Parts: sequence; structure tokens; C-alpha cells
Amino acid sequence: MDTKDAYIAQLENTIKNLEHQVNNLTEMLILMRKQKFGSSSEKTPKTSDETQLSIFNEAELEASSNAEEPAVKRVDGYYRKNSKTKREELLKDLPVEEIVCDVPEDERFCPKCKVNLVPVGKEVVREELEYIPAQLKIIRYVRLAYGCSKCKQKGTSYIVKALTPTSLMNHSLASPTTVANVMYQKYVNGMPLYRQEKEWEQMGLALSRATMANWIIRCSQDWLSPVVDLLRKELLKREVIHCDELCAAAHNSSYVETYIM
Repeated sequence: MDTKDAYIAQLENTIKNLEHQVNNLTEMLILMRKQKFGSSSEKTPKTSDETQLSIFNEAELEASSNAEEPAVKRVDGYYRKNSKTKREELLKDLPVEEIVCDVPEDERFCPKCKVNLVPVGKEVVREELEYIPAQLKIIRYVRLAYGCSKCKQKGTSYIVKALTPTSLMNHSLASPTTVANVMYQKYVNGMPLYRQEKEWEQMGLALSRATMANWIIRCSQDWLSPVVDLLRKELLKREVIHCDELCAAAHNSSYVETYIM
């Protein structure tokens, strides 16, 4: 019995060691796959403690008492802004909504003369930058149909249905604006899909990162690849191609190698 118990204990110990080794190899495989196929731009790089701390106290680091404010100058007892200030340059292309603050109608009389007051002017008190959050809405395409009543009485039917715009992706809620926003946030602003997933959730839509990834891949293949192929063909017709254009044309293609040879 002692030999049998010792043999069983040895086997159990071997199994534990093998399980531990399998777990280690599995973690290594997952890490290698992330490093090879994952986007390194979505990860916060490991830096020194001082640099890493700057991520959380950016406001304190960027604040400055010397920050430029709109310039004003005193003219004959009152203050007037310069003709072109930095604020005006920043806000010149933004739409403006005026909120008029009026005097109540029952107060528009002179307490001395007891006559009604008349407008004499208005002034801009202040300006505020209003932020309007993104809004979601459903665009529902409804197709109307028309039929011939006379043909219907004869036992035949003639029906005409209205044409509808082509959908971006069949059997999908994806629209050009939503997919463009996902691509813009991902590749221009560097926002990974898992963060976009949280942002969509905050707006009231459970949109998974897998769905967004499918949108990006499918729309790139269906709508962007033909444009890239056309640009490549047009570029390869030129006698001289510059470096950036050559790199763009060579993407996933061997045509450039043949062209150079």
C-alpha cells in the first residue's frame, strides 16, 4: 500500500506541474498574440512614475497664469476690445445664438414721468461657448406604394413602389454617419474600440466593439478598397511617383514591384 500511495502522490504532483506549465504557456501565447495582432497605440506605454503621473494631473501641469486673454483697452472712460482678438479669431466660424434679456412689460415705464419707455439700444454682456453632446436617432425609411384601382377591378394588379436609397450594410443599423464616427474616433483620435463601446453605452446604445470592428472591416472592403484600387491604378500610370504616393500604392499590392522592375 505504501508503494501504491507513493505512486499516486507522484502522479498527482506530476499533474499539478503539467497544469501549471499549461497555464504559463497559455498566458505566454495570449501575450504573444496581443503583441503581434493587437494595436500598440491602444495601450498606455510604461513610462517613469513622473511621466505616468502627468496623465492624471494634466490640468495642473498645463495651467498658466500667463495664458493670453482677449485684449481690451480703455477709451474715453470705458473699455473696448481690440479690433481682432484671439477670442474673435477662434469663434469667427461658429454659429451664434442670441439670448435676449428683456425688461418685463409691466416695468417699461418711467417712475417720474409715468410714460412708457421706448427701446434705446442693446449691449452684449458676455459670450459663452456652449457644448452640444452627440445625439442618437433612428432614421426609418418608409416606402410608399401605389396601385391601379381599375386594374384591380379587372382581376389584375398594377403596383408601383417608391425607390429607396441603398443601405450602407444590408440587415444592419449601420449608417454612413455612425461608421464614419467610429473610424474617425479610432484612426484619427486614437480612441480604441473598447472605450468607444463605453461611450455608446453612455448614450443609451449597447454597441459592442465586435460590431464596430465588423463595420470597419466590411465598409473598408466595400467602399474604401475600390477607391484605393482606383488611386493605385491612376498612380501607376505616372512616369514619376513620389515616396508617399509610392507607399500608398504599394499597400497590399505587388504592382509597384513590377512597375519598378
